[in-house]
Amino acid sequence: MLNYLWAGMIVVGIIFGAFQGKMPDITDAALESSKEAVTLCLTMMGVMSFWTGLMEIATKAGIIEWLSSVMRPAIRFMFPRIPRGHKANEHITTNIIANILGLGWAATPAGLQAMEALGELEEERGHKRDVASDEMCTFLILNISSLQLIPINVIAYRSQYGSVDPARIVGAGLLATTISTLVAIIYCKFKNRRGSR
Repeated sequence: MLNYLWAGMIVVGIIFGAFQGKMPDITDAALESSKEAVTLCLTMMGVMSFWTGLMEIATKAGIIEWLSSVMRPAIRFMFPRIPRGHKANEHITTNIIANILGLGWAATPAGLQAMEALGELEEERGHKRDVASDEMCTFLILNISSLQLIPINVIAYRSQYGSVDPARIVGAGLLATTISTLVAIIYCKFKNRRGSR
């Protein structure tokens, strides 16, 4: 659906530009945007490599394991039906920690592994694997709300486009993601209490 939406906007823009006699401007904008896209990709690749490398160092240094033990009560609160010691707990914790640190790229593999583990847990309970469980829905909602201490992506974008103070967004981002995460927690607990799937 989004592909059709984007394609439609591009076609309408080109047609409108042609009728307004702005085709040279459209061509210049397309070339300039292509150059900016490549530059942005290179910038983001550097940022992604740096933070993913730091995440790997933190994992090998035992920091992620320590943070996981600190977060264990919160994970038990949000996912009370997942057995203690189940591998889904570790993947969920790793995903949440990566998201908190603004490392969406590092969070994605852990999120996929968490969903796979939760699917296996549903099979062990005798439920269909192709139906989302309460835990899967809760995890997805928490992942989307995504509390972030350091919004790396936004800082990188602001830096790329010449912001004087790229990190100034940190306070507003932290406030917004804190509110969204609190709303997500309240919503999930309310729905789980009602027994809704």
